[in-house]
Amino acid sequence: MALTILEGSTFCICDERGDIDGETQGLFADDTRFLSLLRLTVNGAKPLLLSSGVVEYFSAAFYLRNPPVGGLPHDTVSITRHRFVGEGMQDLIVIQNQGMEPLSFDVALELGTDFADILTVKEHDFALGDPVRATPLPAIADVHHRFDAEDNQFVLQEQDGAGAARTQVILSQPGKVEGSKVTYRLELGPRDAWELRVDIVASIDGDSIAPRSAERRFGEEMTRVRESLAAWQLRVPQIRSDWDDLAHTFLQSVSDLASLRMRGGGRAGRLPAAGMPWFMTVFGRDTIITCLQTLLFGPELARTALEVLAELQATEDNAEIDAEPGKIVHELRSGKAAQNWFHTYYGTADATPLYLILLSEVWRWTDDSALVRTLKEPALRALGWIDQYGDRDGDGFVEYERRTPHGLANQSWKDSGDSQRFHDGSIAHAPIAPCEVQGYVYNAKRRMAELAREIWRDRPLAERLEREAQELHRAFNERFWTDARGGYYVLALDGEKRQVDSLCSNVGHLLWSGIVPTERVDAVVDALMGEELWSGWGVRTMSTGDAGYNPLSYHNGTVWPHENSLIAQGLARHARWPEAQRIVRRMLGAASHFHYQLPEVFAGLPRAETPFPIAYPTAARPQAWAAGTPVLLLQVLLGLEPDRRRHQLETFAPEELPSWAGRSLRLSSIRAFARQWDVRVDRGHVTVEEV
Repeated sequence: MALTILEGSTFCICDERGDIDGETQGLFADDTRFLSLLRLTVNGAKPLLLSSGVVEYFSAAFYLRNPPVGGLPHDTVSITRHRFVGEGMQDLIVIQNQGMEPLSFDVALELGTDFADILTVKEHDFALGDPVRATPLPAIADVHHRFDAEDNQFVLQEQDGAGAARTQVILSQPGKVEGSKVTYRLELGPRDAWELRVDIVASIDGDSIAPRSAERRFGEEMTRVRESLAAWQLRVPQIRSDWDDLAHTFLQSVSDLASLRMRGGGRAGRLPAAGMPWFMTVFGRDTIITCLQTLLFGPELARTALEVLAELQATEDNAEIDAEPGKIVHELRSGKAAQNWFHTYYGTADATPLYLILLSEVWRWTDDSALVRTLKEPALRALGWIDQYGDRDGDGFVEYERRTPHGLANQSWKDSGDSQRFHDGSIAHAPIAPCEVQGYVYNAKRRMAELAREIWRDRPLAERLEREAQELHRAFNERFWTDARGGYYVLALDGEKRQVDSLCSNVGHLLWSGIVPTERVDAVVDALMGEELWSGWGVRTMSTGDAGYNPLSYHNGTVWPHENSLIAQGLARHARWPEAQRIVRRMLGAASHFHYQLPEVFAGLPRAETPFPIAYPTAARPQAWAAGTPVLLLQVLLGLEPDRRRHQLETFAPEELPSWAGRSLRLSSIRAFARQWDVRVDRGHVTVEEV
C-alpha cells in the first residue's frame, strides 16, 4: 500500500514503512522526482510494519519494529518515522531499545535519485488509459552522488553543470558513508533511544541551502502550513448535521481542497492542483469545474482561476502544443516536465466554453460587473476560438483533433484513448464532436449574450449569440438524437459525421447545460436512472448495453463523482428532485466507504452485487473535482441558487427533504453578494437567512 503526503506542489509517495522504493514512488517537486530511493534497514533487513498513516495531509507517521536478524530478538526495537512535506521533506527517525538487555545493531539509510520528469514516471502507472505522449520517453539524467563530510550531507546533482537539478540530504548525525549509503552502529541500553533527523532539500536550478539553516527553515514552514490550513478552515462555510455521511464528507472535502492548493508566486499559487499524484498542477477543465462546484465557499477561488486562465490563454497558432488563439489551457507543467515535454499544453475542447460559463456564474453569485468588464477581451477571444478554430469544418459543432504526437488523442473530459466508442465497441476516429461540448457551447453563448446586453452594452453581439445558440440547439437536437433504444443522445459525431451511438453518462451534462428541450427531458432522465447507466452508487460512464462497457475501464463503465455532481445539478434545474436526491444519497454513502474521501473514480459494478463501492486502483486521491463533489451535492440537496437581481441567496428545494438527509442541518457563513448567509434544515424544511 502506498501513502502520499503533500503540501503545495511538493509531495511524497512512499510505501507503508515510509520507504521510497518503487517505480512510481518518490519525492516530487516542480514536476520532477528529486528522490527515487530512500530505504531504511536494520541489520540489512527492512523493518516490520506495526502501523502507519497520514496524520495531516502534509505529515505522516510510521511505526515499525525490528526484524529478527543479526541476533536481534523479536520485537525488542521500536522504530518511529515522523515525516513532514513542505518545500522539501523532513524525517525524524526515533529508534528505541524496548528490551531489558543492551543491544548492538546497524541502522542504514540508502538513497538515490534519477531527476525523472513526472510525466515519464507516470508512464509506469497502469490503467491510466492511453498515454498523453506518443513519443519515446526522455533519457534518465546522469546523476552525480557526492558526500560532503564538512556539512554531513549527500549532494545528488545532475552532471549538466551549475544550473542542473540538485537534491541535498542533510543528516543530523555522522555515520559511516559508503557510496550513497550511510550506516550507524547503535549501542542502546534498555529503554535508550537514538534520533536521526533527515532534511531533504530540492532545487530545480541547482540552488543550495546551508545545512545549519535547514532545521529552522522546516520548523518555520511547518508553522506556516498549519496556520494556512487553520485560516482556510475558518474561511469556508461551517457545517453541523446529524447526517454523518454528509458532515464527515464535507469536512474531508474542505481538507482535501486545502491540501491541493499549490505553493508559489503569483495567483496560480492559490489555485488547487487537479489531483494526486500525477496532476499536481493547473488543469484548465479541472480547475474550472472545481470552481463551479465550490461557489458556496465564496468567489475568490473562481475569480483567481478566471484571471490566471486568461493570462495563460493561447495567443498564437502552435500545432506543437495544440494551441490556437483564444483557447484556454489544458495543462501547465514546470521543471523537468516543462523541459522534456511542454510548459503549456492546450489539448482540450471543453475548457474554453467552460471558462465562459464560470465567468457568468461568478457574476450570478456576486453581481461583480467590474470583473466582467475586466475579462471582456479574454471572453471575446474565447468566443472567437469557438467559432473559428473549435468549429473546424463550419458545421456549427465544436470538434477536436490532435495536431501533435505529444498530445492527447481524445480531448474531451473522457480523454483516454479508447473512450470514444460506437455501440458495437469499435473506436471512433477524429475529428470528434462530443455531445457534452455542444451543450457547454450552447450554455456559454446564452450566458455571454446576457453579459453582452447587461454589462458590455453590445446589443448586436447579444443578438448574434442568441441566434447562434438557438441554431446550435436546433442542429444539435437533430443530429445527436437517435430514436434507437427508446431514444437518447449519442456520445459524439465522428470524423465522417456518423453518430457515435453508445449511451453514456455525457447525456447528463446536457441537462446541466440546458440544451435538452422539455419534451426530451423525461427520456434523458430515464436513461440516466435506468439499470444500464445507474450502478446503484452513481451514474456509470457507459451503459451496460454497449459492447465497450467495462466496469473497470477508466471511461467506459466506471463511476466518476464529479460527473455525478453535475448530473445531480442538471436534474435539480429541471425539478427532478427524487432523481437528484438519489445521486446525493448514494454518492455520499459511497464516500463513507472511502474514509469520506471521494476518489477520482471508482468501479461501475452494480450495488446489488457489491456491499461497498469497489476502488479503482490508480484513482487520484485527493482530486480537486472529486473533493468539490460533496460541496455541489450539498448545494443541490438544499436547492441553493443565487438571485442576482434581488441580491438574495434562495432555496428551491422541495417542501420537505427526505428523512435520510437527517432532521437537523446548519450551514453557516455562506458568502454571496458580499454578504453572509446561514442555511438551516429543521425537520426537513430548508430556510435561508442573511446574517
